Amino acid sequence: MPTNAPVNLWTSSGHASDYLGRADSIPHRTEGESTLLEFIPAKARRILDLGTGDGRLLALVKSELAKRDLIRNDQANVEAVAIDFSPAMLEIAGKRFAGESSVSIVTHNLDHPLPTLGKFDAVVSSFAIHHLLHERKLALYAEIHALLNPGGVFCNLEHIASPTPRLHEEFLHSIGYSLETEDPSNKLLDLETQLRWLREIGFVDVDCHWKWRELALLVGRRA
Repeated sequence: MPTNAPVNLWTSSGHASDYLGRADSIPHRTEGESTLLEFIPAKARRILDLGTGDGRLLALVKSELAKRDLIRNDQANVEAVAIDFSPAMLEIAGKRFAGESSVSIVTHNLDHPLPTLGKFDAVVSSFAIHHLLHERKLALYAEIHALLNPGGVFCNLEHIASPTPRLHEEFLHSIGYSLETEDPSNKLLDLETQLRWLREIGFVDVDCHWKWRELALLVGRRA
């Protein structure tokens, strides 16, 4: 099982490239992403993506909001901020959003407190926060709550800990890994603890809205 040892391989371009090569084959991932989109506020105009990677999730959110605007005949612009610290990921995200002045890409390691970014209507993250030490996860959740406008949402499509070692090993096998080859950067935490933390911080309507083995969508709203 992963430990809380401060290992993070995501500065390595090879590690990032290996992940991207497998990302599209993660079982049921699109189900979790589709469910996440349901919780983005209809009139969200400022989005923050934490650990944006290649920008996949942010692109989905922007596309969904654009479709809603088209249905409403509302062409209001959506401003987005994408944060990551992996040079390889930042390069790919930069190419994805090249020419989109509404997207700002910020180099920042989530191990450290978030920089001043202003307020947001939605904060999203996909398979990134589980790389942080548990105490940093908790601190980051509090920072996210403070960044949200009233009614804003936090949607975290996350890799969580299985309740037993056997279930963890079965999950790894289902995605083509083993105990020997799993990412040592992972610092997995159980679902119940994270939901409790969100409620204690002040999020409301906190729940897990989608789950497949160790993949889960945690959502909370600022009252």
